[in-house]
Amino acid sequence: MHERSSVAELANSLKRELNRYSPGGKLPSSRALVDRYRVSPVTVSRALARLAAEGLVVTRPGAGAFRAPARNAAVRPGDTSWQEVALSADAATELVPRSVDATGVLVTLAAPPPGVIEFNGGYLHPSLQPEQAMAAALARAGRRPGAWGRPPTDGLPELRDWFARGIGDTWTAAEVLVTAGGQSALTTALRALAPPGAPVLVESPTYPGMLAIARAAGLRPVPVPVDPDGVRPDLLAAAFRASGARVFVCQPLFQNPTGAVLSAARRPDVLRIAREAGAFVVEDDFVRRLVHEDAGPLPGPLAADDLDGVVVHVCSLTKATSPSLRVGVLAARGPVLERLRAIHVVDTFFVPRPLQEAALELVGSAAWNRHLRSVSAALKTRRDTLTTALRTELPEPALPHIPSGGYHLWLRLPDGTDEQAVVSAALRAGVAVAPGRPYFSAEPPAPHLRLSFAAVAGPAEITEGVRRLRTAWDETLG
Repeated sequence: MHERSSVAELANSLKRELNRYSPGGKLPSSRALVDRYRVSPVTVSRALARLAAEGLVVTRPGAGAFRAPARNAAVRPGDTSWQEVALSADAATELVPRSVDATGVLVTLAAPPPGVIEFNGGYLHPSLQPEQAMAAALARAGRRPGAWGRPPTDGLPELRDWFARGIGDTWTAAEVLVTAGGQSALTTALRALAPPGAPVLVESPTYPGMLAIARAAGLRPVPVPVDPDGVRPDLLAAAFRASGARVFVCQPLFQNPTGAVLSAARRPDVLRIAREAGAFVVEDDFVRRLVHEDAGPLPGPLAADDLDGVVVHVCSLTKATSPSLRVGVLAARGPVLERLRAIHVVDTFFVPRPLQEAALELVGSAAWNRHLRSVSAALKTRRDTLTTALRTELPEPALPHIPSGGYHLWLRLPDGTDEQAVVSAALRAGVAVAPGRPYFSAEPPAPHLRLSFAAVAGPAEITEGVRRLRTAWDETLG
């Protein structure tokens, strides 16, 4: 029997027998449990550790395992009602309240109920993740000399150098900080660049996690509309003038959620407009490694065209690997780098060295490029499957843009649609989708759904998911 299931079965058997022992009573020895249940000593040890973690037994080295003392059931329930007053009082003195609605983030992190097809996931399905390559990299990393020691606070020099080369030829390791993924990097950047109460320009629509970061920092998101060629420079310039903002956050490549790519004609305009406003551009280059097979040559990061320190660049390995490989970077030039470094160190000290070593092993292996090619082909197939299924099943679906990178499509619903009703009906039909409302920092111009094709098992599940979505469509719009 598989070791994991053996541990669970033994832990459950021991749990059922605990009432035979008085609190503090000694359980049979490990040798006796091995003989009675015909399992290995390792299984016994792990089962007892599981019960100890649940507070049911206490293990004492050299003495054995004992039933834990009874918990005091007479402890009165706590009264946390005072917090409502305290938190409200804090908000009353803030220019911009820092209460945060994390719904838009949690919808991509929460596991769907059993049997529900996950069109709202934000990460690669396990079948697309380089699990064997990551396991091998982690094993090799663990054997590196000093792998469990304290790393440099800025990150391993070799890893910083690898990221710098990916940003552009003029960038060096000295201008790169290793962070615990892209979300952490964005948090550090916004805290470093704007004081509480300040406006920050954001694309509209945009990534809900970034909006949550801004609001948690007491910032005021100001939307700038995006079209298929990216953010509109005329509206960006007007927003800087009207708001006095000193920060603009954008995703120039395969923008979330629209999939737009900032056009070659607009790239210099965005940098010029920000420079004239004395503002920073925070570039979230989050899916460069999730390009589709038919994409053709990609434009480089905005940071590659910037010598004057306008761009603060953010990217990570997480989207292209696993949600648990939380390794990313912040890259910047000039005095702002010291401020970014200070906030990063205060918040996290450093990214654990074993994780950095494993990331370095992974990207330096032959398996890395094979993985990227495999994912590129798989994402194109999934995108095409989802596009075809939507156009076949749904009456006049509006897909303004079919991207050649990223992991989702942005579906516009008919005017007047209650998108939350569609989302709820879809879940009842067995498919989880993301509503469009959390992607807008102000009133949305139309109802939308975001449909991810990366977190599902494969093309067959995509087709079935759209069939279920049609059921919800007919229920709410038919």
